[in-house]
Amino acid sequence: MRGLLGRDGLAPGDGLILTPCNMIHTCFMRFAIDAAFLDADGTVVRTADGLQPFRLAWGGRRARVTIELPAGALRQAGVRPGERLRIEPA
Repeated sequence: MRGLLGRDGLAPGDGLILTPCNMIHTCFMRFAIDAAFLDADGTVVRTADGLQPFRLAWGGRRARVTIELPAGALRQAGVRPGERLRIEPA
């Protein structure tokens, strides 16, 4: 239930996978994040870049998984809606 609350940031390459999840908030967070919303097949249905503290983001009805990343990570990786992502254990 805490997610990224209480942290000062995310290191490059770090992230948080939330499932099932189609909506997030950044209330009381101390830093901006990127979020990618994926459907059940791993296809990106929506992204939220540079989501500042005290904001909401909704992935839509099809979203089942949310990946929270450091701000700028989605742009740097070139992730866009319609692309399919594969999540593997580290």
